[in-house]
Amino acid sequence: MLCTNLFFAVPGGAEGAAWGAAVRLFFLTHGRLPMPPTTAPDSVSLTRDDIASWPKAELHCHLDGSMRLETMLDIAETDGKRAVLPADSVAGLRDELRAVEASGTLEAYLAWFEYTIPLLQTRQALRRAAYELAADNAAENVRYLEVRYSPILHVEEGLSLEQVNDAVLDGLARAENDLDITTSLIICGLRDRFESASMRLAELAVEYQHEGVVAFDLAGGEAGNPPKGHLHAFYRARNNLLNLTIHAGEDWGPDSIRQALFYCGAHRIGHGISLRTDPELMQYFANHRIPLEICPTSNVDTQAVPSLEAHPIETYVRSDIPVTVNTDNRLFSRTTMTEELWRVYQHCNLEARHLREIALNGFRYAFLPYAQKQSLLRTVTEAFPMQKTPETPLW
Repeated sequence: MLCTNLFFAVPGGAEGAAWGAAVRLFFLTHGRLPMPPTTAPDSVSLTRDDIASWPKAELHCHLDGSMRLETMLDIAETDGKRAVLPADSVAGLRDELRAVEASGTLEAYLAWFEYTIPLLQTRQALRRAAYELAADNAAENVRYLEVRYSPILHVEEGLSLEQVNDAVLDGLARAENDLDITTSLIICGLRDRFESASMRLAELAVEYQHEGVVAFDLAGGEAGNPPKGHLHAFYRARNNLLNLTIHAGEDWGPDSIRQALFYCGAHRIGHGISLRTDPELMQYFANHRIPLEICPTSNVDTQAVPSLEAHPIETYVRSDIPVTVNTDNRLFSRTTMTEELWRVYQHCNLEARHLREIALNGFRYAFLPYAQKQSLLRTVTEAFPMQKTPETPLW
């Protein structure tokens, strides 16, 4: 018998049709029907403190979306930029930022960066923000952190791109020296800029690829800004052997993901929410072990999904697609790595054994040299409080 229970709930409408196609593709590929999602309790029950103690890796975190409120106020006061902020106290800023949850669209969510980018225009501010971001991660046992940002947004007061990048790298290096954390930097091109700007940023990433920069990315609103519009910048980065990750499928369809992969050569995909509507592409991700950088709370804030319960992360995990969980913007989504993993465990119908692999995937798919990645992965796996399970990859 292929399956003893076919009577499990499936979504209706277009999503139901996509699910049906996925089931048919799974049968043709595996020779069996997929097992329905189980709601049976896992043999291991987790607490938030358990997850806080786990070694973790963060692969998708924006520098300018992850400042401390206290630092924002301090820089605004020191640099004479109090008018930039919507409040003059930590409590006031915290209350103002609660409205991020009602952003409704990716573009509205991105508008909140108008409160941080003007504050990050000096070497001192950039160095401090980078150091504190690494420190905040280290405080919750994040052992490896990839920070991403677009240097072109930080030259409004006369800094060169190189001066901007040197300041960020210096802040991260100081954190590595003081704390138990390894860091890397990803430079982002911007979708809404001319490709010439992306080309310059790709060249900057290449220039620094042996000095802390590990990858090139494309960020910003997807609508009307397809990845292939920055094709030459990605060719420059790829031709110089840089790692590539691209925001795709966050607020646009799977065609954006296909362009990121097949035009631009992405090795990882940021968000990838619309992947669920393309069953054949889902299977391609599983077959070729292409990881997704999932940011659950951010995806709700931008209304890429209506709720955590509706997030496709469970579909991806149960379809054998490599999934990582990340914060995106610790400030604007008011979150941490511990909180993101805990919310997934609480709301996304995944069990402890799945969460273990998601956490370790952050190390498995890090943009690090192979030997360094294996050493780091070996160390955290040996120290991990949960043993391997049937979900653990064999390789």
